[in-house]
Amino acid sequence: MVRWPAVLLLTATGLAAQQAPDAPSDSSHLARVLTLLKTSDSTVCELAAQAISNSWDFSGEPRRLPTPMPMPMPTPMPMPMAMHIGNRPHVRVHVHRGPHWYGEEASGLRAFRAVLRDDNRCVRNVAARVLGRARSPESYDAFLALLRDPNPGLRETGALGLGELDDRRALRPLQDALRDRDAAVRAMAARGVGEIEDSSSVGALTTALGDAAAPVRQTAAWALGQIESPRVVPALGDALKDPSPDVRRAAVWALGQIEDQDAVDLLLPLLRDRDAQVRLGATHALGQIESPRAVRGLGALVHDQSPDVRRAAIWALGQIEDGSSVDALSAALKDADQQTRELAAWALGHIEDADAVDPLVGALKDREPDVRVAAAWALGQIESSRALEPLKAALHDESRDVQDAARWALNQIDNEDRNVRVHVRPRVRVKKGI
Repeated sequence: MVRWPAVLLLTATGLAAQQAPDAPSDSSHLARVLTLLKTSDSTVCELAAQAISNSWDFSGEPRRLPTPMPMPMPTPMPMPMAMHIGNRPHVRVHVHRGPHWYGEEASGLRAFRAVLRDDNRCVRNVAARVLGRARSPESYDAFLALLRDPNPGLRETGALGLGELDDRRALRPLQDALRDRDAAVRAMAARGVGEIEDSSSVGALTTALGDAAAPVRQTAAWALGQIESPRVVPALGDALKDPSPDVRRAAVWALGQIEDQDAVDLLLPLLRDRDAQVRLGATHALGQIESPRAVRGLGALVHDQSPDVRRAAIWALGQIEDGSSVDALSAALKDADQQTRELAAWALGHIEDADAVDPLVGALKDREPDVRVAAAWALGQIESSRALEPLKAALHDESRDVQDAARWALNQIDNEDRNVRVHVRPRVRVKKGI
């Protein structure tokens, strides 16, 4: 038997799908969907709100930390791009921009204004995000009025809207709201201040790092990372000792955003944090800062119990490009996880140290083709003549991708005309939400 939330979700998304993607949002159409969402639970509201807001380019329920903490993961397969550059297909990408925010007001905004004070938190927060991004002239006053309302739920929505509006006039009200008696309002105010990214908020946010509520401290740390001021490094260093892992995680992310060398010694102890997500965030931050002082600590993490932490440590070592990490990365070439082995080969190619040739030659015999491709690419980057014979043998690999990679690498090593040699770095994709 289908439960009622599923029926509601199907109904709401069905209504949302009735309009063509490029059609302007219809006020009555959106009003019907929002009416359905008012009676839903938070999960259904989130999913259905995503369906009606695709054309508005954001998800329905805002997270307190709207910017994820990304983990760059390389895609070490550049060889076909280098070898077949003249035959690459042309791909046309259609980008649907949604309603015209800055000119004539979209008709659908009327429906969102009507629910801005709704009792349902999800519905009114969807409305606040839409109206904030619409930059409609009256939105600032409407959000400010919400922020001053006796109802803490409405004040939270007002803080959300002011942050989305990205209007410098909102700085002082949001800074004042960091002292609101309600913790959810204070957390949303910190979020809004972070969205505006103005250095005048550093003092208020630093004070908020000592808030009694962990969500406020967490969001304040995130906001300081958004502002990226080196003078907050000591305060964020104190936040690294917070009893809440969420706060520590936000603080390490913020230090990675700031990329200040003074943060290295503060972050190194977090590589041994009991929380895997904190270790992961600290690893990523050190990779962003790219200090050789972090190599030893990161090298120890290639044996971490968490595969995500191991991969992050390998990525960070590749970013730092220090030859002293070759031994640790060579050991990672034997990891049970395929992605970890592939990433280790990429990192060794990024470092370009001749001591990595023998381990990479061994990786040319890995059971997984993607690892063999990465190893061939790395050998091409290092350009050692010791790799010539193993790469020639790889020309007969059962995988066409490995053959292409070996051919590319041989061209890098043994091309008589040095002026036409092509160096290619792997593309990097971003894995969201570490």
